[in-house]
This record gives sequence, structure tokens and C-alpha cells, in this order.
Amino acid sequence: INLKNGAYNVGFKHYTKIDSTRLYQIENNFDNKLINRPIPISIWYPAEIKNSNSNRLTVLDYLEILKEEEESKNLPNELLLDWFPDLGDTPQNRAHLRETVNAVSNANFLEGKFPVVVYAPSYQASSIENFALFEYLASNGYIVISSPSRGTNKRWLEGGTTKDMETQSRDVEFLLKEIHNYDSMNSDSIALMGFSFGGLSNALTVMKNKKISAVVSLDGTERYNYQVLEKSPYFNLDRFTIPYIHFAQKDIPEEVLTSDKIPAELNYKFQLYDSLKYSNASSYKFHDLTHSYFGTIGVLFSYRDKRQDKSDAEIMASYNLLSQHTLQFLDATLKNQESAKEFIENSPDKNGISKTVVSKKMKKSLTKEFDYNDFKDLALNQGYRDLISLYEKTVAKHSKLELEEGMLNNLGIRLSFNAGKLEQGINVFLLAIHI
Repeated sequence: INLKNGAYNVGFKHYTKIDSTRLYQIENNFDNKLINRPIPISIWYPAEIKNSNSNRLTVLDYLEILKEEEESKNLPNELLLDWFPDLGDTPQNRAHLRETVNAVSNANFLEGKFPVVVYAPSYQASSIENFALFEYLASNGYIVISSPSRGTNKRWLEGGTTKDMETQSRDVEFLLKEIHNYDSMNSDSIALMGFSFGGLSNALTVMKNKKISAVVSLDGTERYNYQVLEKSPYFNLDRFTIPYIHFAQKDIPEEVLTSDKIPAELNYKFQLYDSLKYSNASSYKFHDLTHSYFGTIGVLFSYRDKRQDKSDAEIMASYNLLSQHTLQFLDATLKNQESAKEFIENSPDKNGISKTVVSKKMKKSLTKEFDYNDFKDLALNQGYRDLISLYEKTVAKHSKLELEEGMLNNLGIRLSFNAGKLEQGINVFLLAIHI
């Protein structure tokens, strides 16, 4: 893949936490016993390493975690490549197992606070499925935290349903809580990133959580199964107000569309992107990548479809570009770097990338109408004083602002019965009388 590491050494740790609010059944225990839901957690981070060669992981070490998360921990390694459908026992894949990666096991976290990327894997995939990208981001000053994609009550999902999506969203929220256990993780600088079904689950999570600053979608299923997102009771496009970047696969050839009975609209329809109003959104198309190759496991191990896949060299070069674009977007949104903002604003050819490899479209956020809640934030910031003057200044800028009598009456009453806030409540009533 040939990714050029950043300035930081990379540490890796893996452990399991328990979500005691949900029940789960481990399928390979061959019983009907229900336990509290296990959440395996993998973390990549900037690390303090005295000897960079000590405890370096191999690809096989990552696949041992895949075995554990697939509840096949006792599977002999010689059967590993044959057992899992996303792999395959070939000489090339066997050679990958021995390769050394950049991460060091259980190294100390480097001092300081780093922005966090919470990752949601593809359909039923492992927490480590994009390990090369995770190591690359960690080497550039990010912490990546991930857990596997699992069904509601057992390992398997139901089929990409709204229930599956909401289950994965809850797992992502569990990781958002886990962030607070680490001094090195900056809980005020968080992005979500997901591949395939994980992208769909992240779109929902953004609608439920205000603490997210940006979202990266690696050919996310929100492009293909928008109706699954719409069915959620949490669906609310007006709450999707953060920067969003979607990296899409190449156009599927006519031969594949016909023989695999794939709707042709998948090549051009993108309902979430088209529907977003209050998000700065970008959509990229990588013309050398099919869906499987938005993850490290797919790039290294997946069977190549001769009907549509490009050469290994082209696939790996495009995955390298995908990783660079992801880093630039995160640098722009989480680190506020001007050079990264310029990169993201540019067309691919301005960044020295041929349009035959990557193409792009983008749109700017509309300005959201100033409403009661926005005014209430302004009032709170000045201690609910001088509200008539604040109202007159605000309505001069935002002529459509309407403060309804019932809203102000309710706010004034709530303040008045709150210890020490009687005067603030009276100020709200006086504003209501003025209006």
C-alpha cells in the first residue's frame, strides 16, 4: 500500500468491555445462555516507544483479533484463510500474514491530547478491517477507536435493517463514552468514520449526537440504502449540520449490473447527499476502487473480480490516495489546518490527481434560519439581561425570527421557579409584554 507514515510512532491495544444494558448470545458456545453484551475495542494511538522494533505487530496478529471477534478464537491459524469468506488461501495471502505492520502492541500513550476518530466497520466486519488506514492516521496525530459490527442479540445481523443500524449506532455511542476514560483523547474533537454499513450507522449517530465535529464515509451504505436510514425514529436531516465527506466506488459496469441484478441507479443516485441542507458536503468517486477495496482487509486479501477490478497496483495506489484524502479532511475539520482546507476545497487535478482516478462534487451548507433556540442561547450568554435591546438588535438581522408567547411564558415560569433566577424570569416576561 506504501503509505508514508507521519511523525508519530503508533501504539495498539485491544480489550473487551461489557455493556450491561443489553443482552447477547455467543453463538459458538452452543448453548442458549444470555450474557451482557461484550464490546471488543481496538485503539490505535500516537505512542511513546523507545525501541521502534519492539513488539511490532504482524498482519497475522490483527487476524487473531478478527478470529476472536468472529467468535472462532480456537480456530487453528492454518485454517484461517480458508475459514473466513473475505480472505482466501493463496500464496500471496499467506505471504501477507508474515508482514510486519507499523503498530507496536500496548505501548504507552504519548503525552498530550489528540483528536479522536470513532470507526464503525462494514457489515459484520471486525474492528481491525482498516488497520493500515488507522495506523496512518495515528502516525499523523490521531487516535482511532473501533469495535466490530455485530447483531442485536448475536454475532449476525438481520440483513441490513433499521434495527441493525440502530444497534451499531449504539455500539458507536458506547465508544463515544469510552473516550472519556482516556486523558489522551480530546472529547471536544471527534470525527466518525465508517465503511459500508458502518457509514449508514454513522449517519444516524450524527443525527443523535451533538458532540461530533465531522464524518467520513468510506463508500457508506447511506448512498445505497437511504430508506433504511429514513425509517429510524431518530431520522432528522436538520440535525446533520457537520462537514461530511463520502468516498464512493467506481461506476459498476453494465455487465455486472445485469448479471448480478444490481439497480443501475446505484451508479448515480445519492439521496442523503442531495438532501443535506446544513452540511458542507463532498462526494468523491474513486474510479479504480470497487466496494471491497475501501478497507485494508479487502485491499490485501479479497478475490479480484475480473469483470470490473483494476490491477493490484492501481487498487493499492487508489487506497493510498483514499487514506491521504481522509487525513486531509480530518486535518481541515479537526485541526483547522489551512493547507488541508485548501486541499479539500480544490478539484482533484489542482491537487495533482488525474480526473480519471478521482472525480469530485461538493456543495456548501445553507444558512439555517435563526430561531427561538438560537435567541435563547444569546439570552443565556448575557444572563437574561437587557432582553428587549437584544431582541431588537437580533430581529434587525433576522427579520423572520418569531418568539411565540407560549415559548416565552414557559421559559419565564421555569426561570422564576428556579432558585436565584427570579429576576431572569421577570426579564423574559417583560420581553414577552414588549413583543
